[in-house]
Amino acid sequence: MAAARRAEVRLPPLVAYEGEELEPDGDYDGVRFEAVDLSDQSGPGARFMDCALDGCALDRTELTRSRFIDSVLTGVRGVGTDLSGASLRDVEIVDARLGGVQLHGAVLERVLVRGGKVDYLNLRKARLKDVVFEGCVLSEPDFGGAHLVRVEFRDCVLKRADFSAVRMESVDLRTVAELDIARGVEQLAGAVISPSQLMELAPAFAARIGVRVEA
Repeated sequence: MAAARRAEVRLPPLVAYEGEELEPDGDYDGVRFEAVDLSDQSGPGARFMDCALDGCALDRTELTRSRFIDSVLTGVRGVGTDLSGASLRDVEIVDARLGGVQLHGAVLERVLVRGGKVDYLNLRKARLKDVVFEGCVLSEPDFGGAHLVRVEFRDCVLKRADFSAVRMESVDLRTVAELDIARGVEQLAGAVISPSQLMELAPAFAARIGVRVEA
C-alpha cells in the first residue's frame, strides 16, 4: 500500500482582500480572505495561488474551472458551492462546514481535508491523487466514476457513500471510524480494509455475488 503524499503548504506574507466581487478568470496571488462573504458571487476560471480563506461564506458561490494552488481554506462554510471542473493542488481544507459541494470532474492532487463536516459531496468522475481525509465527516459522498490513487481516509466517518463505477489504486480505508457504503461495494478492488471492516461488509459482498447466508 503506497502512502499518500501529504500537502505541505507554507504561505508567504499575505495581503488582505479588498475587492467587492470575485471576478471571472480573476488572478489572486498571496491574498488573505478574512471572514469575507462570497455568497452568490461568481468567479469561474479564477486562480488562487498562495491564498488563505479564513471563515468565509461560500453559499452558492460559483467557482467552476477555478484553480487553487498552495492554499489553505479554514472554517469555510456554505451550501451549494460550485467547484465543478476545478483543480486543487497542494491545498489544505480545515474544519469546513459545507453542503452540496459540486466537485464533479475536478482534479485534486496533494489535498488534505481535516476536520469538519461535508454533506452530499459530489466527486463524480473526479480524479483524486495523494488525497487525505482526516477526522472529518462525509455524509452521502458521491464518488461515482471517480479515479482514486493513493487516497487515505483516516479516523473519519463515511455515511452512505456511493462508490459506483469507481477505480481505486492504493486506497486506505482501514482506520475509517464508520464505513457505510450505500452503493459500489463491489468496486473496492484496489482498496485495503481491516479484518473487522471485512466482517461488517461481508453481507453486502455476499449479496453482490448472489450468495445467501442462512443459519
